[in-house]
Formats: sequence, C-alpha cells, structure tokens
Amino acid sequence: MIELNVRELRAAAPDLKAGDAILLSGTVFTARDAAHKKIAAAIAAGSPLPFPLKDAVIYYAGPTPAPDGLPVGSIGPTTSARMDPYAPALYDLGVAATIGKGQRSPEVTEALIRNKALYLCALGGAGALACKAVRKLEEIAYPELGCESVKRLEVFRFPLFVAGDLTGGSIYQNP
Repeated sequence: MIELNVRELRAAAPDLKAGDAILLSGTVFTARDAAHKKIAAAIAAGSPLPFPLKDAVIYYAGPTPAPDGLPVGSIGPTTSARMDPYAPALYDLGVAATIGKGQRSPEVTEALIRNKALYLCALGGAGALACKAVRKLEEIAYPELGCESVKRLEVFRFPLFVAGDLTGGSIYQNP
C-alpha cells in the first residue's frame, strides 16, 4: 500500500499505475449526479463553486446519516459512469482525481491523460467499512439534495485502488 496525502496526489500521479493500492489522507469532496448537474450549471453561469476544483478529489458518494460517535454512516461509492458527462470538464478545470466504482468512458480516459489526473476506485459494498477512514464531515453546498449534497470529508488512510492512470491504463481493461 502506498500512503499519500491529497496534496501529494498530483505529484505522485506519474508513478501510480492502474491496480496500485493506496491509502489516501486529506480533504475529499462528495458529489453525485444531482450535485454535478448543479456544479456544471454554476460553471456555465460563472457562479461561485462549492469548493475549489484545482487539485480537488471528488468522491462519488452519498453518505448515510452518522450513527452515534461517528462523523458519517456508510459511505460507499456510486457508479462513476453517471458522472461521465461532467467529468472531462471538471478534470480540465483542475480536478486531480475522482473516486467511484466501475468503468469510465473513453472521454474520461482522454481527460485523465490530458490532465495528468487519476480515477480511483473504492470498494463497492464496503461503505460500512469505508466510514472508518472518515474523521470529519461537513455539508458545504446544496443541502436540498439530502444525502447527495456536497460534503467536505477529512479522511485518514482511506483504502483505494488506482482504476485509471494518466497513461490510459485501467483495471477494467482485458489483459
């Protein structure tokens, strides 16, 4: 396992390959379908965004309410392909990585290569375990979206796999 802080992710990206296991620590933002639609509208309108896109990491997740003593409930990934219409533009605006599950479109793969960015996978079905890596959660935008609102997470040693690297490598390609 490679331990990385979010701030180191962009510099480490050239050395990371599809299939590498990492433990990520730092600030990660959640955003799913509805939030991506609102973010795209804000970009088009020139309106303020809920978080800076430069070197951001976006986790495609809608966490469940927190049980007593924890900052978050289950926080498993959602299917990344639903964000594919928005992802290339977000990578072009500086996003360093996205986290989700499942294969990405050729347009997203091209954006990864073009922007020297990464696509990371969290283990689907393990959201109840993933919550143990979350130290803090703060809702920062679109509260009307409920569990799909944008949240800022502080994660520590969040287990992930490099699913798409900046050379176009993918864990979803046939060998």
